[in-house]
Amino acid sequence: MKVVQELVAYFDRRGQLSKKEVRQLLDKGYLAADAPPHMLELGSSVGTSFYFRVRGETEGPLWGTDVYTGDSALSVAAVHAGLVKPGESAVVKVSVVAPPAQYHGSLRNGVTSHDFGRYGSAYRLYAV
Repeated sequence: MKVVQELVAYFDRRGQLSKKEVRQLLDKGYLAADAPPHMLELGSSVGTSFYFRVRGETEGPLWGTDVYTGDSALSVAAVHAGLVKPGESAVVKVSVVAPPAQYHGSLRNGVTSHDFGRYGSAYRLYAV
């Protein structure tokens, strides 16, 4: 699955995959893996993207708004970002981004994220 995700990310970064093509891969089950708890092991290469099936949760570690620390819970970040409701599942795109100097917390969709200073890895979530 990781190899498929890396290939898709390669073509996606170059704009060579349409949303329709990505959707077809998702619908056939070729693309999305179950979400890991966080992005610590996968967040070292800025620009890399992954497609994950995530089940929304409201409790768990979460730092940042729009851009989250690499150790933030994906399932909680997805609810905070408004991409999935608690208890529901959805496929989301997770992109590893350059860490900002400061993470700002907020209250969104019933989930509170927290402020944090500098952290070594970061990610952003997108609807698919």
